Amino acid sequence: MVVRSPRPFGLFVGDRFGATVEIEAVDGFAPQAASLPKPGPLTYWLDLTAVSVAPGPARDGNRLWRLSLTYQTFYAALDVRRLDVPAFTVTFASEAPRATTSAVAEVPSWPIGVSPLREIQPPPVADPVEYLRPESPNPRRDPALPGALAWAFAGLGLAGLLALARDRAWWPFRHRPARAFAAAWRQVRRQAVRRDAEAAYREALLALHRGLDRTDGRRVMGEDLAGFLVRHPAYAALTQPLDRFFRASREVFFGRDPSLAQRDWPMPDLVATARRLAAAERAANAGGHS
Repeated sequence: MVVRSPRPFGLFVGDRFGATVEIEAVDGFAPQAASLPKPGPLTYWLDLTAVSVAPGPARDGNRLWRLSLTYQTFYAALDVRRLDVPAFTVTFASEAPRATTSAVAEVPSWPIGVSPLREIQPPPVADPVEYLRPESPNPRRDPALPGALAWAFAGLGLAGLLALARDRAWWPFRHRPARAFAAAWRQVRRQAVRRDAEAAYREALLALHRGLDRTDGRRVMGEDLAGFLVRHPAYAALTQPLDRFFRASREVFFGRDPSLAQRDWPMPDLVATARRLAAAERAANAGGHS
């Protein structure tokens, strides 16, 4: 058995160092994983951080096994000192079928040398005041540039927020007449989460009616849809959903079975139509169309 370490001396607190243990065993015997040392604290000053084992060459009926170990020392030395890495044992067992033969290899402790990071005492001087050192002055920095940058970025952020509020029709821009569908979509979304599905559906339809009326500046009925789309071509892509909206509205407010409208055109479709109308309205306003 041989223990080799590339640097068993000159170690400082926190250093990692490795060791290789070579164990020769009869061919057919292998180290048992459960018997290998486990990574973790070994003593108050030494940790085992990694363990691996690999077979080496076979010779004269024997095989060489190499254990690679990585340690870390936490010994805060006050002077150059020798310490011993703890010993351990490794169990070898036969790999032959139904074999119960085993053997134990004793890996002895081995020394390392640790060193202090600095001198324990400074050199003697006649006057102890000479040991004192003035504090390093902190550099003075001009706060003008960071302050100006902070105000500039704050102004850019506020400008971006105002642009987003105008684009999304948030307060104080939400009451613009040209954003009627944005207000309708907000109302429809509020109704969509109510528990009273029938009343919520009716209110959502009314909200969409008000959006159409405010956009066109007049009362828009089902038979007026074609004219509305001619006057407002930005919503032409929504012809089919708007036609279904008017049919659902007619069934709810004038039909015999209001629940039929919810089955043919459920609330999620109504919400999606309101959202698409608001998006088309936003795009039209961004392009300068009324």
